[in-house]
Amino acid sequence: MNRSLYTTLFHLGLPLIGLRLALRARSAPAYAKRIGERFACNLPPLKAGGIWVHAVSVGESIAAAPLIRELLLRYPDLPITVTCMTPTGSERIWALFGDRVQHCYLPYDLPWAAARFLERTRPKLAVIMETELWPNHIHQCALRKIPVVLANARLSERSARGYARFAGLTAPMLAQMSWLAVQTEAEAKRFRALGARAECVTVTGSIKFDLSIDPELLLRAAALRADWQATARPVWIAASTHAGEDELVLAAHRQLRQRDPDALLILVPRHPERFDSVFELCKKSGMTTVRRSSAVAPTAETAVLLGDSMGELLFLYALADVALVGGSLVPNGGHNLLEPAALGKPVLAGPHLFNFLEIAAQLREAGALLEVMDAAQLAQQVAALWHEPQTAERMRAAGLAVLERNQGALARLLEGLARLLASAAAP
Repeated sequence: MNRSLYTTLFHLGLPLIGLRLALRARSAPAYAKRIGERFACNLPPLKAGGIWVHAVSVGESIAAAPLIRELLLRYPDLPITVTCMTPTGSERIWALFGDRVQHCYLPYDLPWAAARFLERTRPKLAVIMETELWPNHIHQCALRKIPVVLANARLSERSARGYARFAGLTAPMLAQMSWLAVQTEAEAKRFRALGARAECVTVTGSIKFDLSIDPELLLRAAALRADWQATARPVWIAASTHAGEDELVLAAHRQLRQRDPDALLILVPRHPERFDSVFELCKKSGMTTVRRSSAVAPTAETAVLLGDSMGELLFLYALADVALVGGSLVPNGGHNLLEPAALGKPVLAGPHLFNFLEIAAQLREAGALLEVMDAAQLAQQVAALWHEPQTAERMRAAGLAVLERNQGALARLLEGLARLLASAAAP
């Protein structure tokens, strides 16, 4: 497949895209809003000539946050435009940065929509987070000589095989990119094999290791647990869960409460549109459940706190003694294992971590990560960490050591971006 055929198929698929938006809007009404932005129409006022950063959804927006903060500090005279594709990503961007950045949805990957967006923003530099590759957007940047960077780039074997099936589309696209700042050497090899220019691929590490935790966050969490009269109560969190995981987590929690009747679970579904259905699932389990969004404090009778508030994941991690990172008990590939590790929490995950193989390997080898296969193993490991504080302390220290050992990727990325900006400004 070449780019012309891809573009034709994209146009033909627009009715299906409209139908998908309508279906998603049933559970998440925000998908029915700001439709014009997805076609580069009705864009908000945008100053031109700055830096454009694209982060597809919530996870990428959070990962991009330290980079965006540094860009705002280092280039105060340049407008920073941050785009995403989802309402939850949009909410996260507004919550993190407010009006310090320009924000809109990224238009669909249609040549005329991409061209209209670039004519409005005319960025000096485009930065795409992780793996969100759009052939027409990248081609339109190349036509305008706008350097395009793939930052914090990752590419699993499975994704690489998928891209390889469309070599006629993938290879020219990657060849047009100015720099790929890749997390690991294995991923660098995959990008080169797919057509990226060897001299444009650099292993910089993962900026997720450069996560900085505000000490005030831990103090606030300790104060809230004291307010709940839960300082000595065993608390664990299952975060970023997907469909099929919540049942396993609740089954594990039921087993835990047989030994520790006062155990509290903080359950945080990954997608807001699932908050209501997971709440109903919790009620059906027979365990007393309180929604975080209700502002009602859990009592001694509360078994589950449903984390249905936006922008609080780090704080909810800080409230717990042990953390399970979701998206891993089902074949979704996992989510960021470093957030709970940076907060000094022993980290648990399921076996499906193919999106974070290198990070998972480092944590596992250091003794900072335990992997579980099912509800029984999950309950067993959480209970062990509650009742064996020395083991929990070893995992806590090991996780913090892995983070410290790998920091520096953000500095390397910023140095590379500075060079590209200087080259773009040169006559």
